Amino acid sequence: MTVEADSAPDPTSSLLAFFGSELRRIRTKLGLTQEEAAQKAHTTQSMLSKIEAAKRVPSEDLARDLDVAFGTDGHFQRLYPLVIRYAYPSWFLRIVELEKQATSIRSFQTQVIPGLLQTEGYARAMLSEVRPDNLEDLIAARMTRQELFERQTPPRSWFIIDEYVLLRHIGGAAVMRLQFERLLKAGQDPRIVIQVVPRTAPAHPGLAGPFMVLGFDEGPDVLHVDGFSQGRTALDHSEVAEGERVYDLLRAVALSPGASAELIGRYLRELDK
Repeated sequence: MTVEADSAPDPTSSLLAFFGSELRRIRTKLGLTQEEAAQKAHTTQSMLSKIEAAKRVPSEDLARDLDVAFGTDGHFQRLYPLVIRYAYPSWFLRIVELEKQATSIRSFQTQVIPGLLQTEGYARAMLSEVRPDNLEDLIAARMTRQELFERQTPPRSWFIIDEYVLLRHIGGAAVMRLQFERLLKAGQDPRIVIQVVPRTAPAHPGLAGPFMVLGFDEGPDVLHVDGFSQGRTALDHSEVAEGERVYDLLRAVALSPGASAELIGRYLRELDK
């Protein structure tokens, strides 16, 4: 038996919450359980539950399928652009779409755990420090990005992080314990590699800052460089090639995946001392 959540977020709190409340309202009006509605909309009960609770951002395809399943004449499709615009910064929307299409991801981070590997608790603790007006939507958006790992063929992903990221205990010991466990579990996935640049390498090729290289079955690779107010996406072949060269140098400097897992495990054990 599937259990549905009894509580729902305040529909006036955000557009994502409003979308979820509309989904719940129309579904219940039609006398459908989440499981029945999910079958009609070609999705899962778990996904509908998360969207109704404003814990996930709906996809454009799902918005269309909901209108077809419920006969709502484009209601959810009209809401979708507003939800997306509020959940993601406008400059980041292109990267979100590119991530969905990517067959390979190479990410380097110097300050925080990569967003694609963050736990909800870590994301909440980190994002709350910026005091955004739409905190819950930002968290939901970050968790939604991670669904690319649930694809039938997930992208081959390589994550390199500076050891100083592991030293920054965002959210405290309880949050970091779950985060370290998440990293260790992700590193066991055959399509995910995690490496750590040790503190013993004070100078390394990534000191200029975090970046990500996305690869595709068709078309050239894309370079995304993080910035303070917004990131920048580069398509110029020479700039992308330089990003790939720096990434190769970082792989050479970083600990092996096995040694990196040992180091993360050591930080995890130290939390219990």
